Amino acid sequence: MAPRLKEKYDNEIVPELKKEFGYTNPMEVPRLTKVTVNMGLGEAIQNPKLIETCARELAQITGQRPIVNRAKKSISTFKLRQGMPIGISVTLRRAQMWEFLDRLLNLALPRVRDFRGVNPKGFDGAGNYTLGLKEQIVFPEIDYDKVEKIKGLNISIVTTARTDDEARSFLAHLGMPFRK
Repeated sequence: MAPRLKEKYDNEIVPELKKEFGYTNPMEVPRLTKVTVNMGLGEAIQNPKLIETCARELAQITGQRPIVNRAKKSISTFKLRQGMPIGISVTLRRAQMWEFLDRLLNLALPRVRDFRGVNPKGFDGAGNYTLGLKEQIVFPEIDYDKVEKIKGLNISIVTTARTDDEARSFLAHLGMPFRK
């Protein structure tokens, strides 16, 4: 069974974008490539158990086990040694990507305190969008009582759009609530 957001993309968004930008070939229409979710855990230098708990929470949020990112070089002022774990990340593709994006847009973002929309300046110039969340507890999968420490996470949405305007329109059609 296809994810709900994917069906909406195929049936409604593709024809609208073809008409809006004058695409003749359906392969020209922007589409999602991947969604990357990562957490920077610099505090894991003093508390190594933080990596395990945050990895468990990120696995609950995304439905996929995260990989541990390690320091590439030593930095003595931060008491950081090469090879120490300092972050975790997940790359979502295909059905899991669509399901996660649906939950992000319809469940998690409306639960953010004082939410007025996401920043429209999060584009990189090549049609990709990145947003940051200050709390992982906005996702309904996380049990608030079991959270040791509230951590933020970054979400990067990679598209095949050639320009930021195409990507902005594409994400707005998907339901991304951009700030005015």
